[in-house]
Amino acid sequence: MKEYKNNEQLIEYLISKNVKINNKEQALKNIEKYSYYSIVNGYKSVFKDADNNYKPNVTFEEIFALYEFDKNIKAIFLKFTLEIEVIIKSLMANTLAEKYGIQDYLKIDNFDENANKDLKDNLIESINKEIDDNYNKHTAITHYKDTYNFIPPFVLTKILTFGVISRYYGLLKQSDRQDISKYFKISDKLLKQILVNLTMIRNISAHSDRLFCYRNKYYISFKNIDKTYKRDGNFTNIYMIMECMKVLLDEEKFKEFKGLFDKEVDKLKEKLNSININDILRIMGFNV
Repeated sequence: MKEYKNNEQLIEYLISKNVKINNKEQALKNIEKYSYYSIVNGYKSVFKDADNNYKPNVTFEEIFALYEFDKNIKAIFLKFTLEIEVIIKSLMANTLAEKYGIQDYLKIDNFDENANKDLKDNLIESINKEIDDNYNKHTAITHYKDTYNFIPPFVLTKILTFGVISRYYGLLKQSDRQDISKYFKISDKLLKQILVNLTMIRNISAHSDRLFCYRNKYYISFKNIDKTYKRDGNFTNIYMIMECMKVLLDEEKFKEFKGLFDKEVDKLKEKLNSININDILRIMGFNV
């Protein structure tokens, strides 16, 4: 489309492209609420053939069902990446406090001596900026800054984003990274790889990007998670992320996570018409 179309015109445009509309009134409501661009442009490619034409019998309702599926699993992933974030922050705070005390842990000598100095300086600068930005927003920051003129790690980690925590972990001394990763019974290298990807997953889940077709070239040594997995390309996908989350969550939490995910898969399966649920699962990285 190269010109503005109102919602009615967008519906007619879809029909002209051989997309069926089973309930025009409801389709208009959904487009009004969530936008044509978010629903159709974001998810139509799955329903098209190699010539970029819609496959036979495609309906707006199943495109919307995929949109809703993605929206719902983003909420699920967000919930459980937040759970992992809390665990990582707790492990990091305890490790830093035990090794370096609650006052001097941010000294550059307490970071990996082999890491790039600019990266370490930038991280420390980012952390100090977060402390300043939260001075009047977070009562614990205000209290420790005013009373003791330092922020202990168990307070600091609460205000840092998952992205900063991921960078922080990657710049710790290897022995400190290992003390944290052994909690999950994996290597520090693998945990670093997982945290970088989970940061991206968390950001996608909190915003409007597509999650189900997640592809990232930041490598995960997945053979250390599942030796039998047939990897399709040199990238990380959603299935791999889920299996990594299985390592970082306790058994009950992962069971809850997987149950919620499977429920959304079942709901989508019932609404698909022109494609099969396995088409979606393969995009997500499942060997089906």
